[in-house]
Amino acid sequence: MNNKPLLSVKSDFVFKSIFGDQRNIEILSAFLKSIIDIPDDEFEQLTVVDPYLKKDYENDKYGILDVKIHTKRMNVIQVEIQLKVHKELKQRVIYGHSKLFTEQITSGQGWSVINRVISIIITDEVFIPDNLDYINPFRYRTKNGTEFSNLSEIITIDLRKLPTESDGTDLWNWVKFIKSNNEEELNMLAESKPQIKKAVAVLKELSADERTRMIAEAREFARRDAVSLMNRAIEEGKAEGFTIGKAEGIAEGIYSVAKNLLKINIPVEQIIAVTGLTKAELNSLKENSITMGNDNNANNL
Repeated sequence: MNNKPLLSVKSDFVFKSIFGDQRNIEILSAFLKSIIDIPDDEFEQLTVVDPYLKKDYENDKYGILDVKIHTKRMNVIQVEIQLKVHKELKQRVIYGHSKLFTEQITSGQGWSVINRVISIIITDEVFIPDNLDYINPFRYRTKNGTEFSNLSEIITIDLRKLPTESDGTDLWNWVKFIKSNNEEELNMLAESKPQIKKAVAVLKELSADERTRMIAEAREFARRDAVSLMNRAIEEGKAEGFTIGKAEGIAEGIYSVAKNLLKINIPVEQIIAVTGLTKAELNSLKENSITMGNDNNANNL
């Protein structure tokens, strides 16, 4: 009997293991149907594409795992879950969304080969603060609602905005499944829909598997370590700020953390998430570190 608590579906590794596994395609299909407005026959043939899943998790504890899907007509759906909302997340989402278009076409091909792209971004912090809706679909439309094209759509789902009481939609049940860590609550959700029942069963299987637990927990520890490093550096920076100025001390602490995270090859997106620095600032730090390293090497010669 497994007495260990259930793993969190919000863990990117657990999320991908449930929704990004071709063996669980019925679960994925039901989940996507609750979000996306496309013809039902598009869901008859879903193929999970796996360009981001790393082979060696021990060396990539902190990477981002997306779920990428092709539909029956080769439309592209990408789903990702983000625990932190950093100030450049919108830019990163737009960049990743755009790449899903450019990778469809090669030299000599006509524009007709481009298929629809839908990016679904699930966040554990409020991403769209301007309204109370927990799901927000964004497309190319004028102010009066005239649509330019349905080829591009970005859908955000804010877990923290989910109403306490069900709104009667399948989506509410799925978002509750992703958000909840309570086994009793999940068992109740399992009775709402057959595919959610299957998803809960898969979660229990994953939670009972020692290797899966090790990978999920290693990724979570790495994330917490990075946040802890940043918080410690900020506190040290505040202490330093009594002599060199509060703002300067905090900034120096953040830069120090960023340098350390770069040294241990934490992905840039994750460093941005925990430090709030821009990509340009990180690139500048990296270049300065390389230059200093070369100077030190020269002095040692």
